[in-house]
Amino acid sequence: MRLLETTFWSAGGSRHAMAEQLGFSKSKANGLIAGLVDQGLLAEAGLQRSSGGRRPENLQLHSGLGVLVGVDIGATSLDVAVLRPDLSVLAQHDEPADVREGPAVVLARVRTLMRELLARCGHAAKDVLGIGIGVPGPVNFEIGQLANPPLMPAWDSFSIRDYLREDYAAPVFVDNDVNLMALGELWRLRRSLQNFLVIKIGTGIGCGIVCHGEVYRGAAGSAGDVGHICVDQEGPRCHCGNLGCVEAMAAGPAITRMAVQAAEAGESAALAEVLRLHGRIDAVDVGQASRGGDTAANAIIQRAGSLIGQMLASVVNFFNPSHVFIGGGITRIGPLFLAAVRQSVYQRSLALSTRHLEIQYTPLGMQGGLVGAGVLAMQETLKARGVAP
Repeated sequence: MRLLETTFWSAGGSRHAMAEQLGFSKSKANGLIAGLVDQGLLAEAGLQRSSGGRRPENLQLHSGLGVLVGVDIGATSLDVAVLRPDLSVLAQHDEPADVREGPAVVLARVRTLMRELLARCGHAAKDVLGIGIGVPGPVNFEIGQLANPPLMPAWDSFSIRDYLREDYAAPVFVDNDVNLMALGELWRLRRSLQNFLVIKIGTGIGCGIVCHGEVYRGAAGSAGDVGHICVDQEGPRCHCGNLGCVEAMAAGPAITRMAVQAAEAGESAALAEVLRLHGRIDAVDVGQASRGGDTAANAIIQRAGSLIGQMLASVVNFFNPSHVFIGGGITRIGPLFLAAVRQSVYQRSLALSTRHLEIQYTPLGMQGGLVGAGVLAMQETLKARGVAP
């Protein structure tokens, strides 16, 4: 069991490397690996570079184990993929969606896409090893249900597991979408970083927390709900009912609202033109206007970045992470937003907390949620099923 998990998290390695990581003798490791290869659980594929002598082979989870299904449900988007056990993508589809339509509508579409994607790569429901699903709200991880999600109240206590159990015998694991982004980064980094944060900024703002190499979910699954930290007690009312939440003042909809106001007030010719041509403005338009030298667009981006940095400074002082990775649709705005966040964090945080702190956009980009969904499915399936394929 530990050998399978180590192989997955290391994304391949030699017999000798596996033995060292697990603290096993070479003979013990070789015996266990041989048994797992014979059972069709591990496979040797590809030669590593030689450091002298015979070139060692890479170990990986056997593709015959089955496939994983990853589902990333955003507030306004839906992304589904079929992946191999090594998380390479066999088939993928993304499309706009609206979680406010409720679980019946959204999950019916998820079920259809899962069936179509499996068929596209020559697999059936019986081949699915595990299913990982990310949703934009707090999740009671033990039972796989959303708990009072602000953006999607119709989903409260709905059992996604039971819904998909009608079609799949494979275990279904549900988690907050930002936790999955954090899992994705943890897997990308091969657990080389132990304490970091992933911030997702889109329709809402959330935070995935990795503490001592594990995702921290809190007592009730709501850890990291930083979007409802107050940054202005006299600010606008948030959909959660409180005033001045950073989500209400600096997330995607707030940026769009400020852009429309600037366009209608005659403060930005570029944004006014976008509004005239398309009847709407989104965050990407604000970024493009900013890169074109638009003063109003620059001010909007700097204000949003500063407010998010204000919130993050408190979190950084509290948690003292080594890295903060920022993801979500807001990253398409460009480097000015990241610069504004960094400036605000470094100005407001304690020197000791930021001495070695790195703040950057997440390297996985828009794939982070799907990668994390695959990690969740594989990791939790290994725990639930042990070495049984």
